[in-house]
Amino acid sequence: MADRLIYLPLGGAGEIGMNAYVYGYGAPGKERLILVDLGVTFGDMDTSPGIDLIMPDIGWLERNRNRLEAIFITHGHEDHLGAVGHLYARLGVPVYARKFTGALCRLKLEEQGHQADIVRIAGPRPEATQLGPFSVQFVPVSHSIPESSALIIDTPAGRIVHTGDFKLDGTPVVGDPFDPVAWHEIAGEAGGVKVLTCDSTNIFSTHPGRSEALLANPILEWVVAQKNMVVATTFASNIARLATLAQAAIASGRKVCLLGRAMRRMVTVGLETGVLTDFPDTIGPDEAANLPRDKVMLIVTGSQGERRAASAQLSRGRYLGLSLKEGDSFLFSSKTIPGNEKSVGRIMNALSEMGVDVHDESDGLFHVSGHANRPDIEALHDLLKPRIVIPMHGEHLHLREHMLLARARGSASEIAVNGAMLDLTADRPKIVDHVETGRLYLDGTVLIGAMDGIVRDRIRMALNGHALVSVIVDEDDNVLPDAWVELMGLPGRTRGGDDLARHIEGELAEFLEGADDRTVRDDGRMDEAIRKITRQVAMEEIGKKPEVTVIISRLMAD
Repeated sequence: MADRLIYLPLGGAGEIGMNAYVYGYGAPGKERLILVDLGVTFGDMDTSPGIDLIMPDIGWLERNRNRLEAIFITHGHEDHLGAVGHLYARLGVPVYARKFTGALCRLKLEEQGHQADIVRIAGPRPEATQLGPFSVQFVPVSHSIPESSALIIDTPAGRIVHTGDFKLDGTPVVGDPFDPVAWHEIAGEAGGVKVLTCDSTNIFSTHPGRSEALLANPILEWVVAQKNMVVATTFASNIARLATLAQAAIASGRKVCLLGRAMRRMVTVGLETGVLTDFPDTIGPDEAANLPRDKVMLIVTGSQGERRAASAQLSRGRYLGLSLKEGDSFLFSSKTIPGNEKSVGRIMNALSEMGVDVHDESDGLFHVSGHANRPDIEALHDLLKPRIVIPMHGEHLHLREHMLLARARGSASEIAVNGAMLDLTADRPKIVDHVETGRLYLDGTVLIGAMDGIVRDRIRMALNGHALVSVIVDEDDNVLPDAWVELMGLPGRTRGGDDLARHIEGELAEFLEGADDRTVRDDGRMDEAIRKITRQVAMEEIGKKPEVTVIISRLMAD
């Protein structure tokens, strides 16, 4: 059969975050493969209580790892590289990235016990990495983290441009500006752009994107106007914003204290790799606590309401010896990611209760997006004139709107959600296969599958509570009628005011006294009957059917 060019998203298509995109070229079923990005998203209490990180299920790629050439990381955001350390052992191929991103990748790998030399540093275009049928170039683009890159992937079937996350910003403060001349050159080479795989995040934002540089004056004016301690939070990875905030602090006569491991690490890596050259000197929390309040600016982690981050800790009272007081000011120089509104709102309200003045990005003065808005996406289409457009990095609504836009502008386009394999060989993309995809959860320090039932059971216990029932069967197979019940997450009293656990024990005693020999000898029958009675009694008395664990202890004859 003829060779083909394929595209297969395993994460990031039909959702925001957890990016993982496979490209392949070769005979059907034998294509050589590359993986672009391997990211995470974060758990929430509604759908994944207790889960630290969520990452794509790469089972299909594991089964085909002998065909995988390498992993390419477009930039250093967690949703693009956060799973590298956790999943690398399952793939075992080189990781390619630019210098700053590569340094972050190495830290991720070392944290999980892997060797740093797994990561190979690639320079920007025109440097190219040749692997199997692929030639890959990193093309600098502007985004909300330094050294973001699009990828040019040249194949025997034509040129692919994978944008990664991008915006059209000629003055990004830190990192590479968008260079339209370079993109005109890209469009004119190699017979033109066959496929544009493009960021869809802001497809519904109809106004042109704004430059990071526009924030410097409003932030400075705001900091100067504050009379007491100033605190600001933003994404730790947005080094340009950190630099703008810090420079505003110094210009207003304040010293800068960074709070939060992620923020300190980003600044350190930025300085070590040379992408950050003029960040002011900072002080520690001890020194900050001893300075007059109008001489300090804290720049802290936790812009998305993370419970353990510095913002949340400060909102609960004290953090590293520092506390906020009435008349202090707190700036959220960030956009709240959908789904995080409640967490951020709790912190804002807690700060307000302290008398802290809370400011956010709602008036547009203190934040700009790192993603291209619709006019910028259209401008990139016009620059590259792709024959095919594949929307990525967005929920289904975003992907569909981007597909319709591309078709209206003359490009063939198709939606590929996670698991949908596209054949890109011809002039029109075609879905040719579906592979099983899902999610892996980092639960504490252990990776579990979404279908393992652990999170499902946790949600059920959270919704319904839990009852532990213990019964004893003696050496003659006589069940003792005194069952023992312990409740968790349930009211202790029935609607009549009785002790609920004792009430359930009474109902179980009646069953156990009359249980026939066949039931008593069969743990499965006993378990099922006890579980059913416990849930029925609880439902009648408190309106809840708890999760039930039954322990049957059988005494052995001497």
